[in-house]
Amino acid sequence: MAQQGRPDEATRQKLTEFAQSRDERLRDELVEAHLGLAFQLARRFSNRGETYDDLAQVASIALIKAVDRFDPERGVEFSTFATRTIIGELKRHFRDRGWAIRAPRRIQELYLELGHVIESLSQELGRPPTVAEMADAVDSSEEAVLEALEAGQSYRTSSIDAPDRQEGTVADRLGEVDSGFAGTEDRMMLAISLARLPERERAILNLRFIEGMTQSQIAARIGISQMHVSRLLTECLAKLRESFGPHSQS
Repeated sequence: MAQQGRPDEATRQKLTEFAQSRDERLRDELVEAHLGLAFQLARRFSNRGETYDDLAQVASIALIKAVDRFDPERGVEFSTFATRTIIGELKRHFRDRGWAIRAPRRIQELYLELGHVIESLSQELGRPPTVAEMADAVDSSEEAVLEALEAGQSYRTSSIDAPDRQEGTVADRLGEVDSGFAGTEDRMMLAISLARLPERERAILNLRFIEGMTQSQIAARIGISQMHVSRLLTECLAKLRESFGPHSQS
């Protein structure tokens, strides 16, 4: 097999010939010569919840793509180009496999970005950010943010109780539970639920729980009766509790 990083002259010649002729025989020889690289990279990702056989298949297909796409004229070593291609395909595999219902990649990436943005804005503002604030932070539209948050409800990860290639399960090697993870998820769910409320109801919740106004003060500010404020608050909180599911009723 050609030495990784410094291919011999015969391999260089085959790469040049294949780029010109697209001869399938040469493609097979080049792929076979570099399968070791593909398998090595697959092993590096094999402790993340996917079987090595599946990852080896992904890496092998990526290697074929690398051979097909490689341009000897660019002056880049094939092993470098192949490594980038294979790692990119492996990462894409994990990203796509994390979604129970396939969402467009731009939506998947936006949802993952929103997780960090909501956490940061919540600490900065002292409250869950509005959809408009999230959209501004990620330089996107409010419609795209809402779509990403909705699609994010289909996101799943591998079970930590599933056995992996090492002894035991992932859960066996984890430390104590970090409450911050649950907090981030709750804030994302809260942001979705708040976005569904009418503007007046969101304003009342903000005045009551962020600015600390009494119901009488809110009534004077909004221009409605205190009883109406009380009823709206009760209805809003009921909707928010319902959006968090049965566990929020405890």
